[in-house]
Amino acid sequence: MSRPFTPKVVTANDLMTGDVIYLTQNGAWVRDLAMAAVLQDPDQANARLFEAETQPHIAVGAYLADVQQGASGPTPRHFREVVRATGPSRQALKLQEQPHA
Repeated sequence: MSRPFTPKVVTANDLMTGDVIYLTQNGAWVRDLAMAAVLQDPDQANARLFEAETQPHIAVGAYLADVQQGASGPTPRHFREVVRATGPSRQALKLQEQPHA
């Protein structure tokens, strides 16, 4: 018996910055999970993942991530995605890159 399909979003990393990005309903990439298209069936999810994989000049490492509906839109179902969605800010990374005196 197969497991029921859970809602998903397409996520990847921005090629130029490494930032976590999400695919929207209109095919744009955004950094805000709340704006991501929530995919409700496997065929739709696989088609959107294929669409993302045809954009290696924008997004790398695209995959489907499980989400659940929250008060402000989709929220991650797994710890890894929570970390990706809320991970270190670009400012924190810039501080690490500065030379130490």
